[in-house]
Amino acid sequence: MADEAPRVEFRVDPGRYRHWRVELDGPVATVLMDVAEDGGLRPGYELKLNSYDLGVDIELYDVVQRLRFEHPEVRAVVVTSGKEKVFCAGANIRMLAAAGHGWKVNFCKFTNETRNGIEDATDHSGQTWIAAINGTASGGGYELALAADHLMLVDDRSTTVALPELPLLGVLPGTGGLTRLVDKRHVRRDRADYFATKPEGVGGRRAVEWRLVDEVVPRPQWAAAVPRRARELAERSSRPAAATGIELTPLVKERAAERIQYRWVRAELDHAGRAAAITVTGPDTHPPATVGGIHEQGDRFWTLALTRELDDLILDLRTNEPELGTWVLRTEGDAAAVLAYDAQLLAHRDDWLVNETVHYLKRTLKRLDVTSRSLLAFVEPGSCFAGSLLELALAADRSYHLAGVFEDVDPDAEPAALTVGDMNLGPLPMGNGLTRLQTRFLGDDDALKAVEERRGAALPAEEAERLGLVTFAPDDIDWPDEVRLALEERAAFSPDALTGLEANYRFAGPETLETKIFGRLSAWQNWIFYRPNASGPEGALRRFGTGQRATFDRTRV
Repeated sequence: MADEAPRVEFRVDPGRYRHWRVELDGPVATVLMDVAEDGGLRPGYELKLNSYDLGVDIELYDVVQRLRFEHPEVRAVVVTSGKEKVFCAGANIRMLAAAGHGWKVNFCKFTNETRNGIEDATDHSGQTWIAAINGTASGGGYELALAADHLMLVDDRSTTVALPELPLLGVLPGTGGLTRLVDKRHVRRDRADYFATKPEGVGGRRAVEWRLVDEVVPRPQWAAAVPRRARELAERSSRPAAATGIELTPLVKERAAERIQYRWVRAELDHAGRAAAITVTGPDTHPPATVGGIHEQGDRFWTLALTRELDDLILDLRTNEPELGTWVLRTEGDAAAVLAYDAQLLAHRDDWLVNETVHYLKRTLKRLDVTSRSLLAFVEPGSCFAGSLLELALAADRSYHLAGVFEDVDPDAEPAALTVGDMNLGPLPMGNGLTRLQTRFLGDDDALKAVEERRGAALPAEEAERLGLVTFAPDDIDWPDEVRLALEERAAFSPDALTGLEANYRFAGPETLETKIFGRLSAWQNWIFYRPNASGPEGALRRFGTGQRATFDRTRV
C-alpha cells in the first residue's frame, strides 16, 4: 500500500456506513460491528473475521461523534459483534503487511484517538461504553474492547480475549493494548507478560480473575444479561433523559491540490517548501445571548463549526499530505469576539451541548498535539490569538510575534496582541492532564502566576515575549528573514529526528495513559513494524498465514 494512494476522505455519515450498525433503544445504543469483507479502503485484502482497516475506524469515529451530539438521550453504549463466534480479529494483517511505515503510524494513531474518544465519552459525557464480547477478541479487537468502561465476555469454553501480536506477528500490542492493560485495568505485570505471549488468549473465570474482563456470562444467559447490564449503567448517568440532539450536517469543503477551504478554516499547501499554512478565522457575529440560542444554531455555532473543520483538516493533512512536514498556524479576526464565545461556553458548562462542544475542542487540540508535524505560530496584525484560539499558539513548537506592524504594508494597522482567557486556565487540558500554560511553565510557578495575572489583557509582542508566551518578537525589518530561516531550517532537517524530538518535549510533566501511548507510537514503537523481523521478506507479518515460519535476526538491541 503506497502512501501516494488516492486521498482518504474522513467525512462520512450513517447512510454510507458499510461496517457498523447503530440500534437505539431509549437510553441504550447498541453499536454492532459487522465488517464487509469486500469493503477495504484499498484493494489487495479482505476484511475477514471483523478485522478492520482505516475505513472501518473512520466510520467508528463518526458513530462516537454522532452518539454524543445527536443522541443526548443515550446513556449507555454497547459495542458488540454482528457476526457469530467472533467479536473482532483486530487490524487486518494483509493490510498491515502491505502498508508503508507512515500509513501504519497514522492508522494506529487515529485508531487510538478514536478509542480515547470512547473513554472521554464515558468520563465526561455520561455515555458509558460496554464491550459485549460475544466471540473471540484478539489484538486490536481486544484493544477496542479495552476502550470500554465495562467488559463482558461470553463463557462458552471457546471464546477468549488475546493479544497475540508478539508470538504470531513479531510485533507487539504497544500502540495502546499493553498500556491499557496495566495502566487502566491494572493487570499485574507478570500476568500481562504471560497473556501477551499466549496466542490462544484467556477466557472464562481466569479472564475475570486476571482483570482482563469484568464479568463472564454463560451463552444461554447472554441475550438477557447484556441489556440488563446496559440499563443498570444507564441509570447511573447524569446525561439528560429528555434532551434533543443536534444534527451534524455534512461539512462543506473545497479540496484542491494546493488549497483546502472550509467556512472558518483554510490551508494553503506549499509542496515545494514542504509546508502548509493554516489560517483559522474568528467569529463574525456576537454569540447567542442564551444557551437556547446555542442549541438553535446547532452545528453552525462558531466554536463547534470551527472545531469540526479543524478536526477534518488535521486528519486530511496528516493522512494525505505526509511530505508537508511544517504547519504554520495563523488566526484572523476579532479577539473580543473569540473571548465572547468562550465566555458563553464557560457560563453554561452544565448544559450537555456546551459540555460536548468544549470537550470536542479539547480532543481536537489534543489531536494537534500528537501530530508528527512541526508547528509554528505566526502572530501578525489582524490575528485573534485569544482564549480558545490562543491554544493554537501554545500548542506550537515555536511562535513568532511581530513587534509593531508591517510599515510597508499597513503602517496604520493595529499591532498584533495575545490575550490569555479563562479557556486557557483549565477546560482544555493536554494528554498529560495539564493545561498548555502549565506545561509551558512546568516548574516555574512564578512565571505561570505572572501570566495568569495578565488574564484578559491584550498583550503586545514585547510583553508577550517577556512573559514567555512567544518564542521571538522580531520587528518588521527582521521578520522576513526570521520566518524564512525557520521554515527553511525545518524543511532541511530529518523528518524522523523531528518526530522524535517533538514527541519527547511536547508532553512535559506527569506521564499518563495518553502520553504513554502517543509518545511511544510517534517516537519509537512503530520502529518494530519497520524492522525486517516484522516487515522483511522473511518477517512474521509477511509469512503469517503462509505455513512458513518467520526468520528472525536474533540480536537484541
